[in-house]
Amino acid sequence: EPTVRTELMEQIPPIAIFLQESRPKFPTAFFEYLMPIVVRYLTDVNNQVRKAGQEALLILLEQDLVAQSDIENKVCPILLDLSAPDSDDEYKVEAVNIICKMASMLSRTTVEHMLLPRFCELCSDGKLFQVRKICAANFGDICNAVGQEATERLLIPKFFELCSDSVWGMRKACAECFMAVSYTTSPEVRRSKLSPLFISLISDTCRWVRQAAFQSLGPFISTFANPSSAGLYIREDGTLSIRPSAQDVNSNSCQPSNNNITVMSSSANAA
Repeated sequence: EPTVRTELMEQIPPIAIFLQESRPKFPTAFFEYLMPIVVRYLTDVNNQVRKAGQEALLILLEQDLVAQSDIENKVCPILLDLSAPDSDDEYKVEAVNIICKMASMLSRTTVEHMLLPRFCELCSDGKLFQVRKICAANFGDICNAVGQEATERLLIPKFFELCSDSVWGMRKACAECFMAVSYTTSPEVRRSKLSPLFISLISDTCRWVRQAAFQSLGPFISTFANPSSAGLYIREDGTLSIRPSAQDVNSNSCQPSNNNITVMSSSANAA
């Protein structure tokens, strides 16, 4: 029964945490018994079971309970198969979504060598706009996961494609994550490539795209500032924040400070 398999998946993370805490008594139980079940359920015929399996996998990754070898040899190959061009549409959408969510939890080497090539392919998926939408909405997170060199060499060309996509929702998603993409690039790329691209979004024929671009204008401009002098920095959750100066920290003023203002840069708030 699918409900039984779903319930089982919901119990996997707490069991895995228990086994981790009791590792001397159960040194290989998780890797031999539980991890294969999680991997198998990523391809289950029932979508609720698959969803539960995906959520369990993300929790396990977040808790750093999955070995690097299992990630590279068991999890990534399954996701690459599910996101292949000839894969079922529903499986492909789910796979690209989990790939994007996983990126921030894996090592840069694993993301760049195993997942980035497929992500670039999915950005140009001409069959499913839902796939391109997920890629656009999570583009900033992928850039942050792979770093400047891979972003400028492989991702920026794909970002240009998505920013000129015929579906306005794609262009809107790009506008919303523009600051996160810009922050990962060099000042020269910001000036010579991203600035003209941003102008095209802020002049878009769709008012929803223009509105999203105007909302990202300030955050995008902030990426041109020198962090050491401007006090701007990106938190781990993808938000732009202002680091309080020593004078503000030592001040006993009762006036509310503006130093806690944050601007969302990641794709989590994308429609």
